[in-house]
Amino acid sequence: MTVEEKQKLLVDIDYALNDVRPHLAVDGGDVELVDVSEDKIVKIKWLGACEGCNMSVMTMRAGVEQAIKSKIPDIKGVVAVNGVGVS
Repeated sequence: MTVEEKQKLLVDIDYALNDVRPHLAVDGGDVELVDVSEDKIVKIKWLGACEGCNMSVMTMRAGVEQAIKSKIPDIKGVVAVNGVGVS
């Protein structure tokens, strides 16, 4: 993917994350987009209460990953670079 394609993809992913951020904020958490790999794996960082939460694995699959894939079907998966559920 070109630099321009990656930049657009990062913007699109961050936009998709805005759908879950309010839900995370209710419990004192947030999520930060770190990167997206060439094979379309999104890397996120848990922030606040989400970082040590034992529900973050479920939140990752049912919330974060679903929000991203619903807007960008090409995404293959999402992994956390910190906290519970690190892959």
